[in-house]
Amino acid sequence: MRADGCVASLRATVAAPAAAEYPAALLHDHGMALVVFLRGMNVGGHRRFRPSLLAERLSKYDVVSIGATGTFVVRKPGSLGKFRATLQRELPFEAHASICNGRALVRLAMTDPFGGNPSRSDIVRFVSILPKPSRVMNRFPIELPSSGAWFVRVIGSNTQFVFGEYRRHMKTIGYLGQIDKIFGVPATTRSWNTVRAVVRILQNSGPV
Repeated sequence: MRADGCVASLRATVAAPAAAEYPAALLHDHGMALVVFLRGMNVGGHRRFRPSLLAERLSKYDVVSIGATGTFVVRKPGSLGKFRATLQRELPFEAHASICNGRALVRLAMTDPFGGNPSRSDIVRFVSILPKPSRVMNRFPIELPSSGAWFVRVIGSNTQFVFGEYRRHMKTIGYLGQIDKIFGVPATTRSWNTVRAVVRILQNSGPV
C-alpha cells in the first residue's frame, strides 16, 4: 500500500483515501453497503470488460452490477480492506475506482441537489464521485469553458460528490475531464439517472 492509502498493482489501482479520511462508519460498520464506481470502462473500444462477470467473481460480497460502465452495489462488503484487495485481484487490467458508502449516496439523493425540476432534453445531470472528500473551496457555479456557451456546468459539491450538468455534445468529454484539475483528484462521473438507480437498489436492500 502506498503512503497515500491507495492500493496499487500492475493490474489495478483501486483508489481510496487513507483510514483517517474515512467516516468511522465506513471503517467499522461491516454491514453497510458500499458503492464502487470504476472509471473509463467500456469506453472508446479499450479496457472493455463485462461487469456482470466481475459481479459473479465477487458474488460472496453480494454484488449487483448496474449498467455497462462499471457501477456496483456491494451489499455485504465485510472488511473494507479485504474487499478492496479482492477487487484489485479480480479486475482484469489497471483501473481507477472510487468507493463510497451507501448511506452517503442515499443522503445525497434525498437532498436532491437539482431541486426536483425537470431538465431539458439536451442537458444531462451528472454526479462525479471523488476518491475522498474534497478540501478544495470553490465558488459555484463553475462553467466550462468560462466564456461563451458552456458545455459543463458544475453547480455544487458535497464532501465526496460533485454535481452539475452537461450538454449532449462531442466537446463535452474534454470539459468533464477538467473536473479532475478543479478538485485535485481523479473524478468518476455518472449520470443522475444512474445514481438514482443505485439508490433504489440500496433502499430495496434494507437499512444502509
